[in-house]
Amino acid sequence: MSSAVKTPMGAATSGGARLMRITLPKVAPMLSSNFYLLLGVTLFMVGFGLMMVLSSSSVGSEIDADNSFTVFLRQGSFALIGIPLLLLASRLPSSFWKRSAWLVLAGGSALQLLVIATPLGVTVNGNRNWLQLGPLPALQPSELIKVGVVLWLGMFLAKKQHRIAQFSYTLVPTVIVTGTAIILVALGGDLGTTVILIGMVLGALFFAGIPLRHLALLTAVSATIAILTALSRPNRVTRILSFLQPDTTDYSGSGWQIQNGYFALGDGGIFGVGLGNSKAKWSWLPAVDTDFIFAVIGEELGLIGAVVVLLLIVVLGVAFLRIIHATQDPFARVVTAAILVWIVGQALVNIAVVLGLLPVLGVPLPLISAGGTALISSLIAIGIVLSFSRETDARTPDPGEREFVDA
Repeated sequence: MSSAVKTPMGAATSGGARLMRITLPKVAPMLSSNFYLLLGVTLFMVGFGLMMVLSSSSVGSEIDADNSFTVFLRQGSFALIGIPLLLLASRLPSSFWKRSAWLVLAGGSALQLLVIATPLGVTVNGNRNWLQLGPLPALQPSELIKVGVVLWLGMFLAKKQHRIAQFSYTLVPTVIVTGTAIILVALGGDLGTTVILIGMVLGALFFAGIPLRHLALLTAVSATIAILTALSRPNRVTRILSFLQPDTTDYSGSGWQIQNGYFALGDGGIFGVGLGNSKAKWSWLPAVDTDFIFAVIGEELGLIGAVVVLLLIVVLGVAFLRIIHATQDPFARVVTAAILVWIVGQALVNIAVVLGLLPVLGVPLPLISAGGTALISSLIAIGIVLSFSRETDARTPDPGEREFVDA
């Protein structure tokens, strides 16, 4: 009995059989369903968001700028910038993102320092989190910090995988570096973004495999810091008390926004009052095209429209989880996990605020709310995840290659 031995194409084996490798060239790179699922739901949410921004902001734009399309056109211009950046980011290799981690985080932190320490910082609704550079549109450096934090976490935790359980070797440097960036955001008064950043760090550490006792300790410390930060300003205390004691809330004061959000959702019923027919946007509901856009969705499109938004968020989360499961690269897993907590977690926090399940934190609905910096940073982050999916697909065995043994 003789056995066939693998040899170059056309060579004879010891048993007289011939082994041939036939390689059929690939016409185009094959991308997985994970790639197209994430790309498709992202683009759909951006398009849906533009529609709702137009509807919710039309009255306010007419009052402020004598043009109903002002906010919509601005948001559309940011979408035209963000989508090509998403596609570009999806083509860049993971090695590029690893090298960029320190640069992006340091750049975002430097810009945030300009916000809180120089006259270039702009205060909006009590939060100093905007940077005005000459005639350019105001931007939020905290959104760039989000991208920098996820990249740095992925780079650092991937390097420390072999010693992930050592407290001083992994957790302490993570707290020092990311904590510095988070403190800069907190000093600007942006409690919502601070909470989201803390959640991103905890999510990344969890998916990196840090011991649960370390994660529980860090969670407790983070929660304590967040509570102390929330109690540091009178307006935040008022919002928290309004949440804890809604029956005693001053309807014309601290309870105005949340109560009118309830009214908008209640008016929508199951099928809604119709696209463009919201009453809340007629100067009744503050932040109607940003933090409380979900209330307008529920009013105009009803329970059905609200459920569709929730389903889109679920599909987005499933796409992230599938990409995490498909990749073996620790860097890609940690970065994707942090972006999952960022996008999906922030969306759920925004909706929970509108539903009265959380006190008002001032975070927009990702990919849907008006906000140029937030939209562009979210699209770049999703583009990074798409680049990981593309690399994972490229590493899978080529279906065009077949081996045949001619006995």
